[in-house]
Amino acid sequence: MEENIAPKRNIPRDVFLHLLAIVTLYWSAVSFITLLWQTINHYLPDVLNYYPAGITEPLRFAVASLIIVFPVFILTSWYLNKIYRRESVVRESKIRKWLIYLTLFISALTVIVDLVMIVLNLLSGETTLRFILKAISVLVVAVVIFGYYLDDVRKETPAKSARYYALVSAFVILIGVISSFFIIGSPATNRLIQFDQQKISDLQSIQYQIVNYWQRKEVLPTTLVELNDPISGFLAPIDPQSGQPYEYIVKDASNLSFLLCATFNKEGADQYSPYYNPYYVETQQPVGVKGRVENWQHVAGRVCFERTIDKQLYPPLSNVK
Repeated sequence: MEENIAPKRNIPRDVFLHLLAIVTLYWSAVSFITLLWQTINHYLPDVLNYYPAGITEPLRFAVASLIIVFPVFILTSWYLNKIYRRESVVRESKIRKWLIYLTLFISALTVIVDLVMIVLNLLSGETTLRFILKAISVLVVAVVIFGYYLDDVRKETPAKSARYYALVSAFVILIGVISSFFIIGSPATNRLIQFDQQKISDLQSIQYQIVNYWQRKEVLPTTLVELNDPISGFLAPIDPQSGQPYEYIVKDASNLSFLLCATFNKEGADQYSPYYNPYYVETQQPVGVKGRVENWQHVAGRVCFERTIDKQLYPPLSNVK
């Protein structure tokens, strides 16, 4: 007489898949909220935020996470639903129940905290569109997750709505990711910006060495080669893009005035530039930049930054007691 033997449960597999699904869900949700928040920060900048260019790194990380993590969540959920149909006992496993109820708890707590913060900020006079949109974004994401899993945990078989949730979520995230490229730029554009940032860093280093050279020798160097110091290890950097030395021109040796020039790929002459410093007002305008600018702001193309060493601020070291 043959006995019906139930298939052996693959508990390690079940634990791994359920944990992977929940972790990637949380990661995707946080990344999508980050994407929404940084997009809001971009289009509705805070007047108290002096460095709005700082939104690009969190936005890039959110986009990268959604491109990789969200598909993993979708595939894992799809595979789990296949297992549920084949092995109904897996759907009733304790690990799944615990993780779903944990998700419901976190979602409910997020909604409650979000509503409390909305009321608190409204009572404090915070009625800006920026804050309201951020609060709504968190609320919507938490409610959607809570609603889906609350419906799913009550059913004995995978909900038919799961496919629609997946399609709509994927479409919304796809739109968000595509839209973000208008803010962070394409990889090719970001590469050009990185070149510009390195050029600014190099010019800053050269400027420091010129001032140091003046303080020690009480004369401006005639060429950048004179700044090379085998003892300290300093070598005048070259343009990383062209491989040519940076342009250095002594404009007025007696007044300690000189120019540092470089060719830039993109404009960096507004407050959203990564080099923006609201506390520094440069009185000398870079050649090629029109209007009021700040320190290392620039346009695309060749730009020369004029600098004049103040002898009182940077006295010769021989005069320093």
